[in-house]
Amino acid sequence: MPPLALLAPLGAVLIWSGNMTINQLAVDTIAPSSIAFLRWVLALLVLTPFVLPRVWQERREVRRQWWRLAILGLLGMALWQGLAYMAAATTSATNMGILAAMVPLLTILISALVLREAPTWGGIIGGIVALAGVLWLLSRGNLGAMSRLEVASGDGLMVVAAICYALYGVMLKRWAMPLSPWVMLYMQAVFATLLLLPGYLSGPMTPISSANIGLILYAGIPASIITTYLWMTAIRHLGASRSSIFINLMPVFSALIAMLWLDERLAAHHLSGGVLVLCGVLLAQLVNRPLTRSPTHSCAE
Repeated sequence: MPPLALLAPLGAVLIWSGNMTINQLAVDTIAPSSIAFLRWVLALLVLTPFVLPRVWQERREVRRQWWRLAILGLLGMALWQGLAYMAAATTSATNMGILAAMVPLLTILISALVLREAPTWGGIIGGIVALAGVLWLLSRGNLGAMSRLEVASGDGLMVVAAICYALYGVMLKRWAMPLSPWVMLYMQAVFATLLLLPGYLSGPMTPISSANIGLILYAGIPASIITTYLWMTAIRHLGASRSSIFINLMPVFSALIAMLWLDERLAAHHLSGGVLVLCGVLLAQLVNRPLTRSPTHSCAE
């Protein structure tokens, strides 16, 4: 494995973490429905000259798979980031980064249900540890107040967004479509744009201005196109499971960027809750001992 291959997942996670700050900056300058829609319009404008000829070549398979591509576009592009833009109004970039780090763990749990993959000791124990970290974070370090806890709506939306993206990854694995990666990306972006259009038209439709054009450009090109290229490169060199471990760095990157650009302050519950979530995710990723022994293995003994 070339050492430079590590730069691909690191770069992708760093850009995603920066987008958490973009979410916060967008709160007062552009409506969530506007930036969620315009980012994919921009991405399509950039990709169309390069990818559309390949889409035409694979048009028969695209027609066969359109409903799967639509579901993937809904989960991975429309809901994942659309909900994050809405969440930014009532939660911090630091919280968003920590909750987004649950995606690898949620992927393991959903895989056990959807793909019938056997659960592991790491998945079970890691899930409990990560859940404790999330509860500690949401209770702001006071578990005794959980009975009267009012979870910020942004934190709840971010949890739903993480579930959507985890489900996206699982369904992407289950639906092995004979389409080239860029065609799959392009068609998912097309369906995501169509699905986001009603919300954009129902408003408020924030006009593009000097105050928000930079946010749209970042969300549409680095956070949509470049991250996809880097992530595909990472998976090609490292594999999907090893690449997903890098998502665990998102809370660290998000917190550092938020401290520099948003003057957010880290509290003790951020650090302790984030550490618990990261430990839980790492346990789920690295401890692969099955919860039950396979019949073949038992007979051999």
